[in-house]
Amino acid sequence: MFALQQALPEQWRSTFEFLTSGFSWILDWERLVLGYTVTGDTAWMVTLKAVLLLLPASLLIAGMWCTMASLYTLPFRSGRGTFLTALLMSWWDAGRMVWFYWAGLVRFGVVMLGWVWNLLKFAGGLAAKLLKFIFTRPLALLDWATRQYFQPGVPWLAFLFILLWSALEATIFSFTLRPTVTEVLADLTGSELSSWGVSLILWPFLFILISGSFAAIQALSDAITAKKTGQIISMAMVEGFVMFFEVMFLYRELIDAITPWIAQQTGFQLGFFSTLALASFGWIGVRSMTWFLFGRFGTPALLGILARQDIAGGQTSAASTTALAVDFWQGPIKALKAEIPWFKSEAREAFELGSLPVLQVLAAALNFAVVVILSRPTFMLPFKNLDQLIASTPLPTPSGKHVIPGGVA
Repeated sequence: MFALQQALPEQWRSTFEFLTSGFSWILDWERLVLGYTVTGDTAWMVTLKAVLLLLPASLLIAGMWCTMASLYTLPFRSGRGTFLTALLMSWWDAGRMVWFYWAGLVRFGVVMLGWVWNLLKFAGGLAAKLLKFIFTRPLALLDWATRQYFQPGVPWLAFLFILLWSALEATIFSFTLRPTVTEVLADLTGSELSSWGVSLILWPFLFILISGSFAAIQALSDAITAKKTGQIISMAMVEGFVMFFEVMFLYRELIDAITPWIAQQTGFQLGFFSTLALASFGWIGVRSMTWFLFGRFGTPALLGILARQDIAGGQTSAASTTALAVDFWQGPIKALKAEIPWFKSEAREAFELGSLPVLQVLAAALNFAVVVILSRPTFMLPFKNLDQLIASTPLPTPSGKHVIPGGVA
C-alpha cells in the first residue's frame, strides 16, 4: 500500500492516505497476529499454536478487512439496518465457529484416541488368537489325524509298542554301529564326522529298517493265511534276505560286543559261523517275542495308516473323513469383508469430524465477504454434517442467480 501511495502524484497522496487510513493499521496488526501464531520456542509449540490459532486468527483478520470495507460502503447502501444486522450476525457466527473449531478438535482427538484404543484391543485379540493357534494347533492336528486315520477298533497299545520298539532298537544299534559307520563315512568323505552327526544319519535309517522287518513278517503271515504257495515262497525268500541283512549288519555287531565276555567266561573264541548262528538265534528270538506280543496286532495298523487304509484293507470313506478346517485366517478375512460398510461409515465419520471444524471457519470468513457484497450471508452456520454443507453451497447460474440445492436465492 505504501508503494502505491508513492506512485501517485504529490497532490493525491494525502487524500489516498486519508482514504486508506482505515486499512493501514490492519496491516501492522495482521503481521503481529500471524507472527504470533506461527512462531515459538520449539517445533511442538509452533505446531500447537498453528493448529489451535492459525485458522481462528485468519478468520479474525478476514472479518476485520471485510468490516472495514463495509464501513466505507455504508453511506452508499440502502437497507443499512439489514446490512448492519447481517454484519453483526457474521461476527456472532465467527465467534461461534471459532469455539466450535476448538471443540471439534477436542472431539476429533477424543474419537481418534478411542479408535486407537479399539485398534490396539483388536490387535491384542488377534495376537492372543495367534498364540492360541500356535499352542492348540498341534492338538487339533492330532485330533484330526486320530479321526482321519485311527478308526474304531485300532489296537492303539500295540501300534504304540511297534513304534517304541523300533525306536528302541534303532537307538541300541546306533550305538553299536556308530564306530563302523564313522570309519566308512570317513573313508568315503575324507573327513571324520562327529558322533552326533553320524547318529542323526543312522538312527532314521535303522528305525525304518526295523519297522520294515515287521512289515515283511506281516506280508509272510498274510500269504500263509491266504494259502498262496507262490506268494509264500517269494515272501519267505524276502524274509530270508531281511534276516540276513539284519543279522549281518545289526545283530552281528551286538554279538561282537559280547564276544570278549563269552571268551572270558567259557574260553571259547567265536568264529565266523558261530557268530552268525548266535546272531541269527538272537534275531529269531527277538522277532518272535515282539511279534507274538504286539507285532501281529500293531503291524496291520501301521501298514493301514501308511496306506491310508483301515485294518481290514478297505479305503476309508470320504464321508468319514473330516477335513481340518483352518479358520485362523479365513475367519477374520470373512469378518473383515462383512464389515466393509461399517469401515466406510467410520471413514466418513472420521473425515467429517476432521473437516467440519475447518470448513465452518472458512464458511464464516466467506460469509463476511458475501455480506459486504450482497448484505446477507451465504451459509447458515453451524453445519450439522457434510451433507448439509454440500446442500447449502450456492451454485452460480448464467442468469446471475445463485441456486442453492433445494431452492433459488
